[in-house]
Amino acid sequence: MLIHSRLNDQPPKAKAGSRKKPAPAPGAAGKSAKITKNPLFEAKPKNFGIGQHIRPKTDLTRFVKWPEYIRLQRQKVILSQRLKVPPAIAQFSHTLDKNTASQLFKLLNKYRPESKVEKKERLEALAKAATEGKEPAKDKKPLFVKYGLNHCVALIEAKKASLVVIAHDVDPIELVVFLPALCRKMGVPYVIVKGKARLGTVVHKKTAAVLTLQDVNSEDQRELANLVSAAKANFADKYEEQRRHWGGGLRGNKSTQMMRKRAKAAGQDSKAAALGKL
Repeated sequence: MLIHSRLNDQPPKAKAGSRKKPAPAPGAAGKSAKITKNPLFEAKPKNFGIGQHIRPKTDLTRFVKWPEYIRLQRQKVILSQRLKVPPAIAQFSHTLDKNTASQLFKLLNKYRPESKVEKKERLEALAKAATEGKEPAKDKKPLFVKYGLNHCVALIEAKKASLVVIAHDVDPIELVVFLPALCRKMGVPYVIVKGKARLGTVVHKKTAAVLTLQDVNSEDQRELANLVSAAKANFADKYEEQRRHWGGGLRGNKSTQMMRKRAKAAGQDSKAAALGKL
């Protein structure tokens, strides 16, 4: 009986819809009007969950599994920056400036050797003249760029080369590592330029380690003289200086920041030039 009387003490439940609404907040009376939206610009939020909208394209370069040959060549570049490189190899990182290199390749392209098609046409013309009984016209020996490592070395040793052009990215580098010293000994001007593939296009090949200019026409003598003087100023005259400078030994970003923090904690002067070297 006691439990039943306590249950009856509770107030009766209010019927649905009979509650009074709370009074509106002051100042909110004017905001009751509905805002009309333009149906042309309806907001459609996207859901990028599983099975929903297609995700937008993002740059996934860092997550790509690159082929092994690309990884190897990238690792090789990083290693050549980190490890200390002896002066004989480090000199190949000092290449001819862009403007002088463009002038050099303009001159080289004037003296490109004949392609296979041009050679075939020339031989066919000679054969046709021979069948007709005509004597072939005796022209002067054409002036071409010489290529091929053994051929170029022979020209340098005979002091017949006017200018030697060496590629900076020959692999293995031992093929051309002796050429600057040989050119300097023989008094032949030389330049180191970027790109064995770029040299290869001059002589109709995929790549070329070294090219040699022997003689040029009279109208190009002045241009060649300018290039020779630039070669002597940038390479031959700086040979002794470059012999004393080792290459590489550069730290990465993480290592540089770590050394800077250590220097700062120790109260030392953190100079970027000093921290960049191993």
